Amino acid sequence: MRPRTRGLLTFLTMLVLAACATEPSSPTVKLLPSLALSADSAFPAHPELQPQVTFWRNVYTTWRQNQVVLHDDRHLDIVYGVLTLPGASGDESQTADQKAFIKGHYETLKDLLRQVETKTATSIALTPSEQALANTIKNSGGGAGALFGASDRLRTQRGLRERFKRGLETSGRYDATFRKIFYEAGLPEDLAYLPHVESSFQNHAASSAGAVGMWQFMPGTARRFGMLNAAVDERRDPVAAAHGAARYLRDAHDSLGSWPLALTSYNHGVGGMRRAQDAIGNDFAAIVRGYDGPGFGFASRNFYAEFLAAREIARNPQRYFPEGVRFESPLNLDRVRLRQTVDISTLASYYDVNAWELGSLNQAWNSVAQQGRIPLPAGTMVWLPAGTITRLAQKGATAQALVLAETLTTARLR
Repeated sequence: MRPRTRGLLTFLTMLVLAACATEPSSPTVKLLPSLALSADSAFPAHPELQPQVTFWRNVYTTWRQNQVVLHDDRHLDIVYGVLTLPGASGDESQTADQKAFIKGHYETLKDLLRQVETKTATSIALTPSEQALANTIKNSGGGAGALFGASDRLRTQRGLRERFKRGLETSGRYDATFRKIFYEAGLPEDLAYLPHVESSFQNHAASSAGAVGMWQFMPGTARRFGMLNAAVDERRDPVAAAHGAARYLRDAHDSLGSWPLALTSYNHGVGGMRRAQDAIGNDFAAIVRGYDGPGFGFASRNFYAEFLAAREIARNPQRYFPEGVRFESPLNLDRVRLRQTVDISTLASYYDVNAWELGSLNQAWNSVAQQGRIPLPAGTMVWLPAGTITRLAQKGATAQALVLAETLTTARLR
């Protein structure tokens, strides 16, 4: 064995042992009995999923953006080590040197795991360091069988502590509104925590697959639920998108019969989860453990566990961020729904609002609508500066305004 390889194996073994010795225990969440009953019945925490929940809780609250975790992608209680990146770490990107640093450790560990697998399969004695690595795998929830194929299951995960905390702070702006939307739809209010998993409450989020906005809707799904047309893309409006998410999740739950399945469909699709049901049955933990249908990979297997972890943290922020979380103030805007088709200049004139300000408040409007080249269709939701409706009423202009639009909300959205 090369000196560098032997040194890295020793380093990783020490990290594994240190992690086992210092891993914080899962805190007990105490809720009022009525709330605990409704929450547990809607979102059961299957014991088999606890290693996944613990892993994602650590990703969100323990490991920072300058840290990268080397772990098993099936047995998430196997954490080989936590690398600290050299140099400054940006919020989203990594430098070429940092990528090379991660790649070097990843490939070396992958080779070491292959070596341990080969020696074990051929009954060749392991060195003490190799035996420690093998014991770490065997002592996981996967047992001795997890040793074989471990090299193929090696994965890296960057820490998200700072990102999750920023998401918590931003959520103060939307949480009450989102909860009201789900409550009025007859759905569990805790679905309001889903953007923590999807986007960390970043409304500018866009995936390489084409998902957009805080709720990460794909174009096809957005069109199916009436959120996307030539003038408006409601995926970029967090509140309108929350209404879309409520419609989607109601349909998914009606079709699949449970919230673990419905939430996972948010990542894998209702059709994909039906296929999983057909193959495995309704036991969600069994689906996570054994289903290997097309596209049901790491993200789909972990989606519900991520939600459970995010929900636990968001309900107990002081426990996980003892330094304090500075929540943003709730939304303080007026909102109307257009009764008729209208262009932005007419709308601005009706409500005596500068067209530029109107456009800046309504990020869901596409550029052609912002520029007045096509009108906004009837039914479009319009944000207005706080106090606009009251000001119009004081001017005696309410009757004229209501011809154009229906007032939905004034003052604070709670």
